[in-house]
Parts: sequence; structure tokens; C-alpha cells
Amino acid sequence: MYRFPVLIADDDATARVRLSHLLDQFGYRVVVCNDGAEAWRAIHRPDAPHLLLLDWMMPGMDGVEIIRRLRGEEDAQSGYFYTLLLSARDDPEDVVAGLEAGADDYLIKPCHKAELQVRLRAGRRILALQQQLLDARDRLAREAKTDALTGVDNRREIERMLRHELDRAWREGRPLALAMLDIDFFKKVNDTYGHLAGDEVLRETARRLRGCLRSYDRIGRYGGEEFLLLFPGDDAGDARQLAERLRSSVAAAPVDSSAGVIPVTVSIGVCALPAGVACEPQRLIDAADRMLYRAKEGGRNRVEVTRLEEEARQGCAAAAEG
Repeated sequence: MYRFPVLIADDDATARVRLSHLLDQFGYRVVVCNDGAEAWRAIHRPDAPHLLLLDWMMPGMDGVEIIRRLRGEEDAQSGYFYTLLLSARDDPEDVVAGLEAGADDYLIKPCHKAELQVRLRAGRRILALQQQLLDARDRLAREAKTDALTGVDNRREIERMLRHELDRAWREGRPLALAMLDIDFFKKVNDTYGHLAGDEVLRETARRLRGCLRSYDRIGRYGGEEFLLLFPGDDAGDARQLAERLRSSVAAAPVDSSAGVIPVTVSIGVCALPAGVACEPQRLIDAADRMLYRAKEGGRNRVEVTRLEEEARQGCAAAAEG
């Protein structure tokens, strides 16, 4: 049975035992610290409780100092720590000083059992709401990067990743390959089977493509039925092999859609960037796009590959002939 974790920090052994006993009765899992320094170390562990009961007066580092430091370094990754400051001081000015230091609540010692229980419940509600906000933020961040239909990167994200991988390839002196992939006769699929079936073809194609990729490869929907893929560390030969696997995985079996069984193939154009060569993103995309056009002109359901230096030589030759 899950027991919500709570951290207690108090240098008074009697107070620690009493609080631990009460929290255990309430159904909490208790982490006990004998002073502020021990509590500070416990807070920085990966499994640290986020509901804290901190005594104000402790040797070395007191509860107020812990809270001040905690508020100064909290971020979205560490999450929020809900702090209840414990003190025998009952003067309103002391309560204000504790809350101004960053405490979420203030309890006068000795704590009344029922009051302690409801204040802990309030802390748990705040932490639950904060987690919901973090989850919503993370979900929105994912949605902003993801194509809603296929679940792969959207165009903005895959273009961002292309810039990132180009920078990394240059820094590390590694090759990089980019592929442009297009579903053959996709307009005919929509016209024959309907747009709902067309969406199913897109989703299933993206699923098969993802199944062939390595953990460090990237795929994004570039527009319509076109996908852009990044193969970090691959030269032309490696990229051709991977592109052929992608092509084969799509063509291996028809898509079983709600409108019937639909045969699907793809054409792929690849441009490989050699190690140590700087390149603008659009230049690499354009070169792969020319290979994609060649694959379609060559009969579709095929892969065409070029290296960037070959593209440059062909461009120079064409300019000289002109």
C-alpha cells in the first residue's frame, strides 16, 4: 500500500518521536532527520519527499535557512517542496517572518493532532495541483513538437533538430545523412478510399518507419504525405541501407484500413553530408529533394542517394556548360 512520504527535521529527539508516531498513524511514510544539515542532504536525494515539516530552531542550519535556500534553487525539474515550519514561537511577527522566508504554513509546537492532520492534507492538495500543472505543461510542450496525426515530430521540430544535428556533426567531425520520403500516389489513395483512409495510411506508414529507426534517428512530418528523416553518423552507404529498410518495411504489406486493404509504397531521396563539411539546412534538404524527384522519375518505390560533394560538382559542371 502506498504511503505518502513526509520529511521531518527536528533536533529535539522527543519531538521527532512524537511527530513520527503521529504521521505513522495518519498513514504517511516518514523520513526522519536529526538536524538541518541532514535534512538538506535528504532533500537533494532523487526520492526526496516534497512535503516537509521543519523545526525553526536547529543547530547549524535552521528551518528558515533551509526554506530560503530551497526557494532559491527550486526549478521545474526538482518540483515544488511544500514546507510547514514548526516553532514554539507564537508571536504574530514570528509567524509573518516564517511565511515571508518562503514557508507555506506555520505550526506552533506542540502540534495539535487534528490540526496537524488537516494541514498535511492541505499540503498534499497543493502538491497534487502543482503536479497537475507540471503534467499539463509537459503535455503542451510535447504537443507543440508533435504532429497530431502521426505522432512523429512536426515540421518545426524536425527543422530544429536538423539545425541541431548539423551543428553537432560539425563540432564532432561526424557525417550526417538526411532523407526525404514521400508516399507514392497518395492523392490517388485519398481520391479512391477517402481522406479518413488516407489518414490511416499516414499513421501506419509513420508507425512502420519508426519501427526501423534507431534511438538517435529522427523523423518528422514535413508536409502532407512527405517525411523528413535524420540519420546522425551515417555516410552514404549506411544511409542507403537504412533507407532501403524503411522502403521495404512500408511495401512489405498493404495497409488494412477502414475502407479496405490499401497497397502502399514510398520513394526516398537521401543526401549524405561528409564529416567535417559545413552546410546550411536548406542546402541539404534541397539535395535530398532532388534525389526524391529522381526516385519518382525512376519508377517510384525506390531509393536514390547522393553525397553533398557530388551535388556541388554537378552544380559546377552545369554552370560551366551554361
